[in-house]
Amino acid sequence: MKYYLYHIFGKKIGVTCDLKDRLTRQQGYACGEYEVLDSSDDIDYISEKELELQLVYGYKVDRQSYKELITKQRKLKPNEMKLNVTEQTTTFPCPLNKLKGNLADNLGVQITTSFGSYTLTPNLMNWIVDNANMSMFNPARSYIYNKALDEFAKTLLESKQEIVEEKPNVYDLIRQWADERGIYRNGDTKTQFAKLQEEAGELARSILKNDKPEFIDAIGDMVVVLTNLAALEGLKIEDCVTSAYDVIKSRQGKMVNGTFVKELNQHVTSTL
Repeated sequence: MKYYLYHIFGKKIGVTCDLKDRLTRQQGYACGEYEVLDSSDDIDYISEKELELQLVYGYKVDRQSYKELITKQRKLKPNEMKLNVTEQTTTFPCPLNKLKGNLADNLGVQITTSFGSYTLTPNLMNWIVDNANMSMFNPARSYIYNKALDEFAKTLLESKQEIVEEKPNVYDLIRQWADERGIYRNGDTKTQFAKLQEEAGELARSILKNDKPEFIDAIGDMVVVLTNLAALEGLKIEDCVTSAYDVIKSRQGKMVNGTFVKELNQHVTSTL
């Protein structure tokens, strides 16, 4: 994971993993109203650098480092789910249609029943969503049977699938995020295509300015928009990419003026 040390001119110095979400969406600062002072995938380094530069620039120095704050937030996660565990069942504090989002926000927590303790991973999350039932006492709650959970966990171990180290599919998380915000209900392909052109413009500006953080941000935003664009047509971006790769994987050609030119036959060529 990449951490960015940012400076909002005259205001503060902070750290984030997502410049656009943290600075633009949450705080309202446009590109040009802040600068990236440093970036690293080492949270210890970036946390120490944040406190150091806060002092150098004369800003209020945080009482907790970025690493300490993140660690504290992660430790609080097990209490956020507020599970109700009985001998037979585990009940979640949300209806079936919100269960996956609730679980996705709590990946990594422990679910402990009379049968054992299980780490919530994407595989386990998907099993819970597929096997959960609506509570007969409260439709705003959902539950699973503990013994069935234990049998599934044993199956994962027997098939040598790691329960702790799995990572969620980022495209599934994007689609979940978009669905929760009504993009698929209220948006359409035309608006998403317009959004894609906007993000392409930001990518062009980052290339002209040789701005690597903005370049990374623009590439990511374009992938998000393409994921949503495909979903609005009932497709998955993974399938679209696979289809494209299947076409190009055996393609022959050569580089001409910085562009790959494919061979159509012995006399005719075309750009990729």
